[in-house]
Amino acid sequence: MEGLMLSDLVRYRKLFQLLLVLGVGGTFPIGYQISVVSYPSAYIKQFMNETWLQRSGSPLSEKTLLFLWSLIVSIYGIGGLFGCLASGYLTVRYGKKNSLLGTDLLIITTAFLVGFSRVAKSFEMILIGRFLYGVSAGFCMTIHPQYAGEASPKRLRGLANATAGFFWSLGKSVGQILGLREFLGMDSSWPCLLAFIGAPSLLQLLTLPFFPESPSYLLIQKGDEGGCLKAMQQLWGQEDPQEELCDLKKELAARQSGRVLGARDLAGDPSLRRQLHVLVVVVVMLQLCGINAVYFYTSEVFRTAGFAEGLIPYLSLGLGFCELFASLLCILSIERFGRRTLLWKGCGLMALVLLLLTVTLSLQNRYPWMSHGSVALIFLFVIFFGIGPSGATMSVMMEIFHHSARPAAFLLGGCLNWAGLFLIGITFPFIVECLGAFSFLLFMVVLVGSGIFFYLFLPETKGKSIVEITEAFNTPPFGKPFAAVLRHGFHEECSAYTSF
Repeated sequence: MEGLMLSDLVRYRKLFQLLLVLGVGGTFPIGYQISVVSYPSAYIKQFMNETWLQRSGSPLSEKTLLFLWSLIVSIYGIGGLFGCLASGYLTVRYGKKNSLLGTDLLIITTAFLVGFSRVAKSFEMILIGRFLYGVSAGFCMTIHPQYAGEASPKRLRGLANATAGFFWSLGKSVGQILGLREFLGMDSSWPCLLAFIGAPSLLQLLTLPFFPESPSYLLIQKGDEGGCLKAMQQLWGQEDPQEELCDLKKELAARQSGRVLGARDLAGDPSLRRQLHVLVVVVVMLQLCGINAVYFYTSEVFRTAGFAEGLIPYLSLGLGFCELFASLLCILSIERFGRRTLLWKGCGLMALVLLLLTVTLSLQNRYPWMSHGSVALIFLFVIFFGIGPSGATMSVMMEIFHHSARPAAFLLGGCLNWAGLFLIGITFPFIVECLGAFSFLLFMVVLVGSGIFFYLFLPETKGKSIVEITEAFNTPPFGKPFAAVLRHGFHEECSAYTSF
């Protein structure tokens, strides 16, 4: 594998230990919370109904119960939005390391809150807990990839950022496993299922203090060159950090002012407009790539293919493992193929799979064997998603912005992401009801458009400093408007940046 050899595992062992600690308390809890909430739904609804009956003497109406459960599920996204809004200030004021430690304390406190909700006979504790879990997720989603990328040398930066997607998928898989009836997916143990996520946060709280703060934060934000150099040497072993230190100094010198940009400043900065366009397209592509739609259709496709009802949860678990394996492949390949290639080719392959999936879903009633093709295509779609967009997007979002604009960029991207989750959750059932399997064609159009955009306007960031990446955005073809690119020819303008 290009960019990473066996000797690097020894040389950068402190860095890889940090990436493991960051993942366990970073995006892992987010993936866990997303996947685990559906398993104890029947038991929690029963608990809510029984609690209300004891309080008032009458059970909850079906509509009220449905509303309360919907609120418990959706308030996680509202909390995530609040967490994103606060993350920019926290990372600038306290740094990535201290912000994550504070997030760990929040998650542990919340775990006790939801874990004792049944004993306290209060479903309101679950509601508050889901909101606080969402707030912590908003913190983790923005802080984890920044910390991982800034703590890594250029040659391993993409790998470090791709671990965020891997631990997200790992959290989803662990949530699926623990949610099975053989483990914690039972009436007697659902409070433990909801509170389990406090354990990895406790692990991070105990281990993260032994690692240094982000080197770029120490130099650019705190002006501590000695601390920055010490952090690099601690994380990178015997490697000479002078080149990386020089790049950070160039980035510091290239800043127009000493202050950190806010979200409004970033949106109004003409020098970062193209990077902001890439950020918006990345977030829109993630929300509208169709991965949620595919997971929504999974159970129906498995039933149509003739699988027994009792096997469907295990097949869904296999799909989660498939995404996890693909995320691992992304970690191993991102430094070889680059971010741009994984993004635009990943979008193209996913679009092709969605087209074929639309055909098989439309014809499976006429030709029963088509359902098996649908199953294979679902697994293939998840693989392409894990190898491409799932891991590469975090790296792109982190690398295209300089340190002073990065907190605001992740704040804007996070807010767009959480708002998109909320809107998709509301509108998607109506889209499916109106279009059925043809709803995948909408996602296919988004993927095709995103893939073309990344091919035309996203420079490769692999192994480059932020100064070099900024120059690439201002150099043809990426520094030209869309019409100019088309006028000079698609292949002529982009051939210099083609990865193969």
